[in-house]
Amino acid sequence: MNSHQIITVFVLAAAVFHSAQSHAAIIGTNVPAEPLTLARIEMLPSGQQAAWKLYLETSAQQRRADQQLLQKEMGERGLATSVIPPASRGVGSMPLNRRADWYETKDARRIADIIVSFQTPAGGWSKNIDLSDHPRAAGEGFASDNSSRYVGSADNDALKDVRWSYVATIDNGATTAELRYLAKVISALPEDQGTRYRDAFSRGIDYLLAAQNPSGGWPQVWPLQGGYHDAITYNDGAMVNVMELLREVAATKEPFAFTPQAVRERVEASVERGIECLLATQVVVEGKRTAWCQQHDALTLKPTAARNYEMPSLCSAESAGIIDFLMELPKPDSNVVAAVRSAVAWLEKTQLNDVAFRNVGDKGRLLVPAPGSGPLWARYYEIGSNRPIFGERDKTIHDRVDDISFERRKGYAWFTDGPAGVMKRFPKWNAARAAR
Repeated sequence: MNSHQIITVFVLAAAVFHSAQSHAAIIGTNVPAEPLTLARIEMLPSGQQAAWKLYLETSAQQRRADQQLLQKEMGERGLATSVIPPASRGVGSMPLNRRADWYETKDARRIADIIVSFQTPAGGWSKNIDLSDHPRAAGEGFASDNSSRYVGSADNDALKDVRWSYVATIDNGATTAELRYLAKVISALPEDQGTRYRDAFSRGIDYLLAAQNPSGGWPQVWPLQGGYHDAITYNDGAMVNVMELLREVAATKEPFAFTPQAVRERVEASVERGIECLLATQVVVEGKRTAWCQQHDALTLKPTAARNYEMPSLCSAESAGIIDFLMELPKPDSNVVAAVRSAVAWLEKTQLNDVAFRNVGDKGRLLVPAPGSGPLWARYYEIGSNRPIFGERDKTIHDRVDDISFERRKGYAWFTDGPAGVMKRFPKWNAARAAR
């Protein structure tokens, strides 16, 4: 970093800290994302409508298949409502870091059997289920209770059916983690013992390919659930997780060597379309590429909202994950190189030094001076001004973090040091590109 950049970063950090001490302002209201609908598709140029209509109908068909199976099982068991499966935060019930020979054990296969039992007819999995507890029983739901604890009126998280939410998703590592686990078990077993798991893995890959929209992106939930869940989702690395998995499958990286050539070719084409989507959604401000939002509208590709406190903006952590993915491509073309360089320049411009986000007595977490600390990034930056912004459950957007509620300051990662790793890896990557 040169002296001019150091001064710029210091001034920005000082400005952010000063704003936390001065009078705050509500600078806007978060507008809910638009779902993908037939009415919106019919506003597209006629040549683009057929692919989107097929995508929407495929979603409806797969959703019906998921629901009809569960309803049939409930009828056979005389159940008025489905049984809610046990919950488990994240994917901890599926160990993905054991020795290769562990995945042929009885314990490993038991978890694999449970995973297969919770696969939806569409081919995906829900999130936050304890997949080490028991196989799914007839009439038991595919998803645990994924409803928000803080839903208010006109909330972006309001559900039409609390028992049918995130039934299959790529959120929180779901579906990609199950596929990685099954691949490890398949690779550890003799071919004649892995048929059931290979079939489930194949259906899971088909699920991911079906979920990819005509723009090349993935929604958070498939079949489509409506609301912000229909948007192209970079939040918490969702789409990048999918693309990393598919790229490894296409390259026959272990433990995916068992994948047939025809599948690898389909997957490779999917990854290429995904890369095109990444490049197309990079936000351009005054002719310059910057970074990415957590969600982008499936049709317009523009930044869009998610939950009440997640507004259209430039997002540091998600952008860092995308940059990492692009830097790992074996043969990046000039468009990829330009996208990476621009995004890193944006991260360099927006990083904060000499501040920390920490607990201050009974006031909760605040942004405070911390000489020598950093670099640190706000999670959200206003598009155009690059000033950090913060959201509240009532959808108001604020320009200082200590103006939002104690609950939101405590329960959300408004600042992150995640992009620091990308900044360290970039110079070597960039030098290699310049040498060619």
